[in-house]
Amino acid sequence: MATLSFPVADHPSPTGTAEREAILANPGFGKQFSDHMVRALWTVGDGWHGGEVVPFGPIQLSPAAAVLHYAQEVFEGLKAYRHEDGSIWAFRPEANAARMARSCARLALPELPEADFIASIKALVQADEAWVPAFGTGETSLYLRPFMFASEAFLGVRPANEVYYSVIASPAGAYFAGGMKPVSLWVSTDFARAGEGGTGAAKCGGNYASSLAGQLEGISHGCDQAVFLDSSTHTYIEELGGMNLFLVYKDGRLVTPELTGTILEGVTRSSILALAKDLGLQPEERRVPIQEWKDGAESGELAEVFACGTAAVVTAVGTLKWDGGEVTVGDPSIGGGIGEVTSSIRRSLLDVQYGRAQDTNGWMTRLA
Repeated sequence: MATLSFPVADHPSPTGTAEREAILANPGFGKQFSDHMVRALWTVGDGWHGGEVVPFGPIQLSPAAAVLHYAQEVFEGLKAYRHEDGSIWAFRPEANAARMARSCARLALPELPEADFIASIKALVQADEAWVPAFGTGETSLYLRPFMFASEAFLGVRPANEVYYSVIASPAGAYFAGGMKPVSLWVSTDFARAGEGGTGAAKCGGNYASSLAGQLEGISHGCDQAVFLDSSTHTYIEELGGMNLFLVYKDGRLVTPELTGTILEGVTRSSILALAKDLGLQPEERRVPIQEWKDGAESGELAEVFACGTAAVVTAVGTLKWDGGEVTVGDPSIGGGIGEVTSSIRRSLLDVQYGRAQDTNGWMTRLA
């Protein structure tokens, strides 16, 4: 049972129906926000308290707030889906709650109990139910962003004694507005996303900030994203800046880099591993040399490559480029194409999320 409650404060000027419908018709991703937000506070003396749903707006913060100087913060990302009967559901929110707790432990932040995490997203979705796109409007949803940061005003390297928790919501359109197409990746050898013993397994802003230089390097070489290797040997595949990777072999193996403490354990990643055997695939978690990708593409043994994450669900990867060469998995004339396994896994996940298929794994939680 949740220990926090989230009473709703009246919004003095909520978004009008016509304006909201215009936003929902073309929301993009992460650009527009719903009327309300959740907030709660943790202090050393009182623990978690002060939960409420309030109008969306600026957070008052001291220039000396610890997060601005020492980056003590974590966040999560999940979606609320409208089903055909009008009900609203989340996909495996307990997994997001557990990951946030692990991230908090690594960043020396107080852990938010799973029940309070679920209660907070339910409270926001119920307050802003009208912001959840209608069923049948494509891959639309209400993206939920829980986050926590050190709000205590002090300068000094120690865990903060005051921490702010919040949840905001953003209506999201289809990630691939013009239809899914394979992405190209640049092998980053000059930059690492995370190092051994660091925060790579936590979902915190510093990991994403450290990936940006590699991403810019990839873009400068005509690629969409960068793929990062292990920081010690620059030999083994880890992940993209914000997505996990899978390699599909012609013999039915579905291979993904094992979790070494430097890779974020994606909820979509773990779900795909659970679905693999039902789809006739042989899942493998192990260290994957970048050379194996290159050799497999050249020989044809490697049939498909895809990345996965909450925002895009599953994204086909076509071309891999590096300083001195490139390979394409699939038909080079169309950038690699989208393989049957990639399409099947993507469809299987979306059908469960939108209630079009039976939830045999008990992954969906009703929010409203």
